[in-house]
Amino acid sequence: MDSSVKSFNPNKHLKEQFVSNLEGSSILEIFALATVVPALFLLQHLFCSSVIKDPNAEKFSMKKNDDLVVGFKSWRVYMARMTIDFLLIVLPMLLFFTVLSEWTCVGAVWLMSLLIFLIAAKRYRASLYLEDEVNSLRTIISSYRVTVMIATCLCILAVDFKVFPRRYAKTETYGTSLMDLGVGSFVLANSLVSRQARGFSTLKLRGALQSTSPLIVMGIARLVSTVGIDYQVHVGEYGVHWNFFFTLAAVSILTSIINVPPKYSGILGLLILVGYQICLTHGLNGYLLSNERGTDIVSQNKEGIFSIFGYWGIYLLGVQLGSYLFFGNSKQISRSNKWARIRVWVLALLFWLFTILLDRHVERVSRRMCNLAYVTLVLAQNLQVLGILMLSDFIPGHKISILEEAFNRNLLGSFLLANVFTGLVNLFVDTMFASLVSALATLGAYAFILCLLVGLADFYGIKSKFW
Repeated sequence: MDSSVKSFNPNKHLKEQFVSNLEGSSILEIFALATVVPALFLLQHLFCSSVIKDPNAEKFSMKKNDDLVVGFKSWRVYMARMTIDFLLIVLPMLLFFTVLSEWTCVGAVWLMSLLIFLIAAKRYRASLYLEDEVNSLRTIISSYRVTVMIATCLCILAVDFKVFPRRYAKTETYGTSLMDLGVGSFVLANSLVSRQARGFSTLKLRGALQSTSPLIVMGIARLVSTVGIDYQVHVGEYGVHWNFFFTLAAVSILTSIINVPPKYSGILGLLILVGYQICLTHGLNGYLLSNERGTDIVSQNKEGIFSIFGYWGIYLLGVQLGSYLFFGNSKQISRSNKWARIRVWVLALLFWLFTILLDRHVERVSRRMCNLAYVTLVLAQNLQVLGILMLSDFIPGHKISILEEAFNRNLLGSFLLANVFTGLVNLFVDTMFASLVSALATLGAYAFILCLLVGLADFYGIKSKFW
């Protein structure tokens, strides 16, 4: 029976070694990647605002469970728009993550130069375009969250192929890489628009447990499924039993137990992060990075359990940043675009400076421990992405893409679907030994099918709401 289970994944140990003992890339390359991705989104906005003007692409609205759901009348028009978005956003992003990885820095310079030139040319030809800033800020935040999600969905499968550079995969102990930013970015993206950041009261413990129960269930389901089919798991990432969903649930529960107003959450987050960093530099880092594990549940999952302090700190800082930059003292977005854009860029540059100083003089960036340098790196990279997306204010007549709308309505659902597809591909495709052409074909098909299904849900007004 044991052999029959293992036959599902005969290369398990090879695949685990394939993503182990990696040191990451440079901070400069992370900066370049954080430029390329949002630039692709803005170039699509420019293209569609200039070229695509189809009167048949009218939307209709309907009520479903007291939520306003927007759909399209024409399936053909919708899919044509979705395909264009895929070709302009997802496919180039996939190429920069794989075969064009050596050209990332050059690509960042060229894309930003092209973007600035096209914006200037378009604004010169067009009359001054005024847009409701409340809607614009909502659109920008939605685009930012979708950017994080699509990049995550592409990387979780691409990392299993040799076409994906090893320096982009998660680091073993210290270092910076593209995939290291995934969990931190996900936590920050949620905190910026959380109930606390918007000025709503935090859920009580009972409500928080009910709210996070789907995450706990998904975490258990992932644990059971990976053990059941002998799926490859890099133990050094979270531990033996821990995973991403448990971290999200733990952060949510801690936030409900220790409830502070948004204007003080950043102070609490900073105190937690500084205290945690002091513990790390006084010996805790040696324990967390050691391969030795005891039999107790804490030792078995030490990386996942202790890194909660770092992710909780990110969440608390994100709550105060969201309140400060976007929501103010109101429960609705009330800040002006110009006000927010200037402060986002100033904060992004400051956090990049803090990251370099902490990495060199305190402790190197470590996603595995979620130390202070990692937290500032996550904040710097995400605020940079957000700042570039805010340049959409200078694009006359820009509209959010169909792809972004579809993913924005089903963020968690799209992530779960991507995880299911990733598992299926790994079980039925020999990813480690796939050729360049077959790897790109598989990844392209995976990405397109994912976009197709997310778009299908959006077209029929389906919005995944787990709690």
